Formats: sequence, structure tokens, C-alpha cells
Amino acid sequence: MKVSVIAFVAGLIGAIGLLLFLVAFGTDYWLLAAENCEAYEHGSENVISRPTATAPNGQARQGHDESAITFHHEGFIWRCWFTEDISHDSIWNFWFTNQPPSKYCVHGYLFPFPIAMRPVSSHDSTAVYRGFWTAFIILGVAAGLVGGFLLVCAVPFVSAKLYKVGGGFLLASGTLFSILIFLFVMWKEFVVDLERYILLERSSGCKDVLVHVQYGWSFMFAAAGIPLALLAGLLFYLIGRTIEAHNK
Repeated sequence: MKVSVIAFVAGLIGAIGLLLFLVAFGTDYWLLAAENCEAYEHGSENVISRPTATAPNGQARQGHDESAITFHHEGFIWRCWFTEDISHDSIWNFWFTNQPPSKYCVHGYLFPFPIAMRPVSSHDSTAVYRGFWTAFIILGVAAGLVGGFLLVCAVPFVSAKLYKVGGGFLLASGTLFSILIFLFVMWKEFVVDLERYILLERSSGCKDVLVHVQYGWSFMFAAAGIPLALLAGLLFYLIGRTIEAHNK
């Protein structure tokens, strides 16, 4: 009876942790940036126009509106930006329901910067660094899904081996997400001076550019899911050990 209760609690914790990982993986709010420069070039073939804050023909809007702020957000899949005429920037401007229904996006993947539109060399050290981050997030999500599947199979058969292996996969998923969170923090805080890079990129089009870079909702979801996944994995592993010892 106690084992079934612990398994239920562990399953609930693990499901919430895995859901947070999936949300972090599927949303594009790992890194957020806001600036007061609107000078963009949207001529690239890779830009997907869901038109927002630009002319209808997809070209950049010329001029500089002092009251407008351009917001950028980036994740594993997409890098997007939109402009709004507001007087201040806040992390709540990046909340899913607080954004315009249309905006510009390009594929993210290995891009090392949140704002630069020019092509990035495959030999760029920051692109290589981001490549490791990409590998860890894919492996982390895959390990979590495999662990969840094994644990679903373990419940009806009360399989000690499946409990242990499934718990091990959840532990691996939590560990991988811990590593990618560490890499992301190191990349933002120490590897790349994002604000200086953005200022250099925008200096030719705008003067007195103000830039604000911060962590986003996806980052927070991933960080919140780590202790849940690790705890659930540990509990399932201990349940497997308990069942195994009881059957001997």
C-alpha cells in the first residue's frame, strides 16, 4: 500500500516536471531582449512574416519612434521580434497573451545571439557553444519521455526493473537539464557580452540605443522542472529497489 502511494506521488511529481520540460522545449522564451531601435532588414528568405509593426510589404519600417520598443525572444526553435508603442519594457510584455497576434520570426537552432540578423559563421565559437546546449536540451527531453513511457509500462506489471530504469531516465533528464541551464547561464553571463554585441549591431541604424537582456519564461519553467524530475526519478528508483528486495 505504501509503495503504491509513493508511486502515485512520484508519478504526479514526475508528470509536472516532464510537462515543464516540454513547455520549456516547445516555447521560445529562453532569452528575452528589449531595445528602442526599429531599424531592421526583413529581406532574408528565412524570415517568416506574421506581419507586425512593419510595412505591409514586409520591408523594414524606416525612421525611429522614440516611444516604441522592439522586443525579442529566442528559444530552441524560433527567434522572434515584435514592436509595440509603450513607454517601458517588462518581462510581462513577453507573456504569451500580452503579445501582438503577428510578429516576425526566423528559425533559431544554432544562432548564438538573440538579435543579430546577419548570417553566423559555423566556425563561430559561440555557435559551437550553443550547439552543445541544443544537444543537451534534445537529449534531456528524449530521456524524460522514455522514462515516462517505461514507468507507465511498469505500473500494471509492478516491474522492479522498469521502475529502476524509468527512474534512471528521469534522473538523467533532470541532470541534462541542469547542465543545459548551467551552460545557458554561463553563455549569457560570461561567454558573450550580449548587450555590447547588440549595441554594435544597432549603432549604424540608431543612436543612443538602450538594450535590456534577461532570462525568460522558458528558462524559468526548465529550472522549476529540474528538482521535480530528480525527485521523481529518485523515488521511482527506490520503489524499484524496494520491490526487488521484497521479491527475493
